[in-house]
Order: sequence, then C-alpha cells, then structure tokens
Amino acid sequence: MSLVHLRPVTIEWGDCDAAGIVFYPRYFAMFDWSTASLFSHALGMRKPDWIRHYGIVGIPMVDTRGRFIAPSSFGDEVVIESRVAKFGRSSFDIYHRLLKPDGAGGEVLGAECWETRVWVGRHPDDPARMKGMAIPPEVMARLG
Repeated sequence: MSLVHLRPVTIEWGDCDAAGIVFYPRYFAMFDWSTASLFSHALGMRKPDWIRHYGIVGIPMVDTRGRFIAPSSFGDEVVIESRVAKFGRSSFDIYHRLLKPDGAGGEVLGAECWETRVWVGRHPDDPARMKGMAIPPEVMARLG
C-alpha cells in the first residue's frame, strides 16, 4: 500500500468563477501543490531541497485528467488525498481525491485527478535539455 498524504485546503474567493464554484483549472493547481506536498512529506524536506538533494530539474507533468463530481464553493474546507498509484523506471502516476464534508458528518468525493509525471534531470549531452532519470529506490520506498 502506498503512502497517502492528506492536505487540508480552504477554497478561497480567487478559486471561484462567476457561478461561485471552483473554476476547474484551479483544481489542477491544487492537485499540483498536493503532489509536491506528498513528496515533501515522504522525503522530509521542502521541494527546493529535494530537487537539489537528488540533482533533478523537477517532476514535470506529461499527462493529466480530472473528473469533477460535486462542486466546491468559497469557504469550503476540503481535504486532498494524494498517493503514488504506480512507479515506472523514470515515470510515476499520482492519484488525487478531493473530499468535502457531506453535511451529515461524513465526506463526499468532490473531484479526482490522475497525473503522470517524470523524474527529470539535465540531459548529459545538452544541459539545455531535460532527460528522464531513474527514480531512486529510496524515493520509491518512502512513497510506496
């Protein structure tokens, strides 16, 4: 079972559109930050520190999709649950669930997102380019 990281989020005024609900690109920004938070939690250091520590450029997204089930509005207190769903050699899949209170003491799934990201460093032949690198076993172990 992979590590599950929970990140509480308060929906802010600027997250919402004219209808008063979260504008869908804002969800992707929330999920992106949740991925960084998951890694920071698992690795015990802030994102700039783990990027420097592992000598990588970053973990860019190469594919994403989302499903929006129940809208969130200004002031809602939600929780984003994030985990690594699968590791490849240099890529990995992240699964996020945004959970919101249902008004009866439970939770309802508001949105979910799937991301594929790549662990990238500088290309050895051309430092202006990036190249996928093998994900260190230590990183996999801490997230897995």
